[in-house]
Amino acid sequence: MTSRRAFLHGAAAGAAATFVGAGDAVAQTATWRRGHDNQRIADLGDGHFLNPVMSGDHPDPTILKDGRDYYMTFSTFDSYPGLVLWHSRDLVNWTPLTAALTKNIGSVWAPELCKHGSRYFLYIPARTESRRSSYVAWADRITGPWSDPIDLNLPDHIDPGHAVGEDGSRWLFLSNGDRVRLADDGLSCVGKPEHVYDPWRYPEDWVVEAFAPEGPKITRHGEYFYLITAIGGTAGPPTGHMVIAARSKSIHGPWEHHPKNPLVRTTRHDERWWSRGHATLVEGPDASWWSVYHGYENGYWTLGRQALLDPVEWTKDGWFEMRGGDLSRPIRKPTGGEAFRHGAPLSDDFSAPLALGRQWSFFKPGAGEASRIRVADRRLHLKARGTAPSSSSPLLLVAGDQGYRFEADIEIDPGVTAGLVLFYDERLYCGLGFDERRFVTHQYGIERGRPANAHGRKMRLRVTNDHHIVTFDTSGDGGRTWKRFDRGMEVSGYHHNVRGGFLMLRPGLYAAGEGEARFANFTFRAG
Repeated sequence: MTSRRAFLHGAAAGAAATFVGAGDAVAQTATWRRGHDNQRIADLGDGHFLNPVMSGDHPDPTILKDGRDYYMTFSTFDSYPGLVLWHSRDLVNWTPLTAALTKNIGSVWAPELCKHGSRYFLYIPARTESRRSSYVAWADRITGPWSDPIDLNLPDHIDPGHAVGEDGSRWLFLSNGDRVRLADDGLSCVGKPEHVYDPWRYPEDWVVEAFAPEGPKITRHGEYFYLITAIGGTAGPPTGHMVIAARSKSIHGPWEHHPKNPLVRTTRHDERWWSRGHATLVEGPDASWWSVYHGYENGYWTLGRQALLDPVEWTKDGWFEMRGGDLSRPIRKPTGGEAFRHGAPLSDDFSAPLALGRQWSFFKPGAGEASRIRVADRRLHLKARGTAPSSSSPLLLVAGDQGYRFEADIEIDPGVTAGLVLFYDERLYCGLGFDERRFVTHQYGIERGRPANAHGRKMRLRVTNDHHIVTFDTSGDGGRTWKRFDRGMEVSGYHHNVRGGFLMLRPGLYAAGEGEARFANFTFRAG
């Protein structure tokens, strides 16, 4: 892993892994390749890839094969615009297309992306403090426009998985082994949820978070419907989350447990990937089969649940097995697909309209939040809101590396406090801001020291997150010279198992108070 000395000197190194591809007799050493802004990418450029395929917080993956194209999206929780749709033709390299959800319906958990006939659908569980339900949005093109979400009035279930029966009936399979029928157009439910499946149970002495059957996904292959379910809890102990399967010749059951359940489970604390689960089967471009699921990187709960790709083998008895082991080693890529350049830059010179959703997103935005933004003269003009990051609806990014640095020129109006943050949620964040007289340090989700600010209303700020060690630097001459700010932090505990919420620690910027802050030359570099 990149040392602090190497990072600070701009070295582009990656985490080492033992390389053993299928049929390879000699173990070699592999590292992640680097893409936009030196971010790590899975494709090793030699016909193999090293997980994760989507680094950073990309949980509850839902994937759609549509001809030679693949589309995928993830839980986006309180980030809006949400449900960013990603596109691939080889399952390894992905590029963002658009954000399908712009209307704030609450925290979005475990959506389902599917296509029925010529129409695309998103089934979206969402919750607010006062209401829980699932919604549906649709589009005639994957890039939209997407409809506003329609309430399906399903308050007691999460994680809908779409399925079409042998008789053409449409269903949503739900948490806890339940399902509900859909109308033929997929835009409403018919009747009430019913219980149809009792998931396989693990031995009682296993260390898990909870039974929690969730994330049901249906794949029809050959003469069977295959039902894949996540159990064991999605966080908590690294050994909890797991993948199980069952099959039936009818969408109406009965369901037969896979004889080798669980198919995926972290069993040791020293494995690279923890809490692996929430899987979907998908056919590759070369007729191979794969599974996409999520997991936490060992020691980096702060990065959220990352998307992992695991090869699948169909066995002679009509079952399937995951063949990627603990996913610590490079795996041969599927062949026959087209490789795009993976990901997107996180740096922004504000020379084009802000890439809301595809790059930047607001945390818990109010109605009309986007009206706070104006891009002009290669600067982001951001109207202030609230009194601190907690109430300002900061603009945030998804960063997927263990170490990175970001910085920006910031100019503020009188009465504004602005700065850079590492933000988990409104009660857990850190960062550095300033008004025209004083700095303000953010730590543990509260505002602490307020030393004097010698730079006035304009300066360049820099934040370095070096494997959870956070430092701040300030510059009054546009970054030609820097001064270390006298407050360092350690943030390895800024994650779900401490705070809840299933989120990640995200870099970003904020403006609070009355007036406007202007940001320029935002640069990001992973290392």
